[in-house]
Amino acid sequence: MSLPFQTPLIELAGLSRSYGLGASGVRVLHDVTLDLAEGCFAAVAGPSGCGKSTLLNILGCLDVPTSGSYRFKGEAVDPADRHQAVRLRRESFGFVFQSFNLVPVLSAVENVELALAVVGVRGATARRRSLEMLDRVGLSDRAGHRPAQLSGGQQQRVAIARALVKDPCVVFADEPTANLDEESTASVVELIRGLNENSGVAFVIATHDPAVYGAARDVYRLRAGRLAEALAAA
Repeated sequence: MSLPFQTPLIELAGLSRSYGLGASGVRVLHDVTLDLAEGCFAAVAGPSGCGKSTLLNILGCLDVPTSGSYRFKGEAVDPADRHQAVRLRRESFGFVFQSFNLVPVLSAVENVELALAVVGVRGATARRRSLEMLDRVGLSDRAGHRPAQLSGGQQQRVAIARALVKDPCVVFADEPTANLDEESTASVVELIRGLNENSGVAFVIATHDPAVYGAARDVYRLRAGRLAEALAAA
């Protein structure tokens, strides 16, 4: 069921990204224009090499466009302004990656606490909030386990908890199910759907996995760096 979120969260106009100069340069994104609403559950679908990760990196201020404009919650995002990029990543964005990116020597709860340390929350408050978030993703009984003691699906749940613990406006997830089996994929997709519906946090997911874009409310197809028509909402 689609929810009536109307407030613009992300507005892209004519966004392009090229690497290299001159005849040897490669354009990865071509004039992408896209609006996403607050609280969206959106998937950017397409095969490997179509530009999904590049688009997600630009949205998360991890990369900069060659041309075009990007507005976040009505604020113009300046690719040259590193202070703005850092502020947005700290205050508004969460990230989930296909390789989990957990620190192997830290426990699950300590990995989640890292996200709070970045914004200055430490000690008992960080521990309480991290344990609460692990409980929300169904891992309260694994808080003391290190990544090697967890399954792939459990590691991704820790990564999702880490992304959400600082209350971001949006989580950008790059192929979050690529390293998971079918059962773990279904579990993670259902978790993301529930977190989106119950907390209102937006998810923008780059994926080639039908299980992911089949669950999203809005699906956008990239083909060779160009945005095709949006697919029907789930």
